[in-house]
Amino acid sequence: MTNLQDARRIAVQGRNRMTPSEALVETMVAQGVTDVFGIVGSAYMDALDLFPAAGIRFVPTVHEQGAAHMADGYARASGRHGVCIGQNGPGITNFVTAIAAAYWAHSPVVAITPETGSMTLGLGGFQETEQLAIFSKITKFQAHLNNPKRMAELAARAFDRAVLEMGPVQLNIPRDYFYGELECEIAAPIRIERGPGGSSSLDEAARLLAGARFPVILCGGGVVMGDGADAAVALAEALEAPVATSYLHNDAFPAAHRLWCGPLGYHGSKAAMQLIHGADVVLALGSRLGPFGTLPQYDFDYWPKSAKLIQVDADPRVLGLVKKPAVTICGDAREAALALVARLAGRQLACAANRDERIARLGEARSAWERELEGWHAEKDAWSLEVARGSQQMHPRQMLRELEKAMPAHAMVSTDIGNICQIANSYLRFERPRSMFGAMMFGNCGYAFPTVIGCKAAAPDRPAVAYVGDGAWGMSFGEILTCVRERIPVTAVVFNNQQWGAEKKNHVDFYSNRFLGVNLDNPSFAAVARAMGAEGHTIEKLADVGPALRASCAAQNEGKTTILEMMVTQELGDPFRRDALQKPKRLLEKYKGCQ
Repeated sequence: MTNLQDARRIAVQGRNRMTPSEALVETMVAQGVTDVFGIVGSAYMDALDLFPAAGIRFVPTVHEQGAAHMADGYARASGRHGVCIGQNGPGITNFVTAIAAAYWAHSPVVAITPETGSMTLGLGGFQETEQLAIFSKITKFQAHLNNPKRMAELAARAFDRAVLEMGPVQLNIPRDYFYGELECEIAAPIRIERGPGGSSSLDEAARLLAGARFPVILCGGGVVMGDGADAAVALAEALEAPVATSYLHNDAFPAAHRLWCGPLGYHGSKAAMQLIHGADVVLALGSRLGPFGTLPQYDFDYWPKSAKLIQVDADPRVLGLVKKPAVTICGDAREAALALVARLAGRQLACAANRDERIARLGEARSAWERELEGWHAEKDAWSLEVARGSQQMHPRQMLRELEKAMPAHAMVSTDIGNICQIANSYLRFERPRSMFGAMMFGNCGYAFPTVIGCKAAAPDRPAVAYVGDGAWGMSFGEILTCVRERIPVTAVVFNNQQWGAEKKNHVDFYSNRFLGVNLDNPSFAAVARAMGAEGHTIEKLADVGPALRASCAAQNEGKTTILEMMVTQELGDPFRRDALQKPKRLLEKYKGCQ
């Protein structure tokens, strides 16, 4: 058997005889893999048996979807591969939702998918399905092992492509191909140096920026993935330009910086929206400008119609996909920002003439938005006013504000999908990248809790907090057992308003309060948490919110997972998609009363 215990974690040198399982594990070692999430299965047990000797920690989860979300969180928090593995058939199909989420987050997740044995494929055997077709549209690359002697080659290619293509990949292995003998060499990882983009495009972008009187920078996920926050700061300071962040990328620019104006998108910053609306040049740095993140908010269609757009992204397929740019730059966000700083140095900038006016406008917009948030104690629509009247429970916005004030500066926060979770967009501010983890455009419930477990596994020295609605919590709370069993301590803040709030808002706005399937009869989630071995606290008073969050984050240092059950009113913020629904028109007589 190959020696897997090299203290330097260097793959074996030269050509060696080994088993396919050894070739897979040696490749993982060469790629720097130290953690794998999954549920134990006979299909890959021969490789699993080698993990301890290779220095690879196997984290057994409660559900395979949770395992893949953990791999996603691990990858996003660390910038390295997140790896998940499961039993062929149902174990692998359980990955689908989480791999789709990783696809939209551009996470380098490697899904290792053992398959039915090669000699029985197609015979309808136990735990058989076509595993490649299922993932074909939600992965960047698929490697299918068609011969066990190609294990090292195809495994290395899968791991490389996850990084090179910036997204999840699938390594599909017939379960009988883990066995046998081969002679191979373990390949060194392929990594590329990403450049700033084409010189001509950068020159034109610099010309536009130099001539802009009101430039605004929009920092997206490419800034986070490229570790480019410092470069974005340098460019913003060179232009003295306000900086907004794209939807669910609140960590792409430090919130304490004087040029920060907050996030765009659903329940984002009015200050950011007002400032970008007045821009004559917008620099989208590392953003595909997704349509959901630029929809009108607060009855304000804020995207500037006449502004010149400069779009920078490392993926050429998203350039010009949603908004029509004047200049497109296919390049790394960090390197492009630094290249633009160099090109602007020493040039006469049109925006220098009105710098004081622009900074004053930025300050006024920020101050006005902060005052509005501070005084926004409750929702003001008729439904919310009615349900909050006489209630002793906390108003969601006041509770979110207290969480914001108590959040540790170096915390990692994941957010699920849902009404209160999305209102939190206004209240989440970060000083460093790789701190915010949203479900992105796949928008699946049950995302936040397992994802933050993966984040914590990748960065155990940082507090890890998940924001989860009570509906989504029902899909994911089983992973409390993973936290307790594996000593991966996190905090889950569960918003208990006994409803699927986002969908209930549609019933309120479009279906005359005819509620169907949206009301939830919940148990005490704090009691459930305690029964599962975690800490559980029910929070009913606003004064207790901040202390409870601070205590739970401190308890992570002692290995304790804490569930904070926030008892809040059934108030509802603006709906997800005002453009997706309209007042119904009933044509059949029997249904005309349902309008």
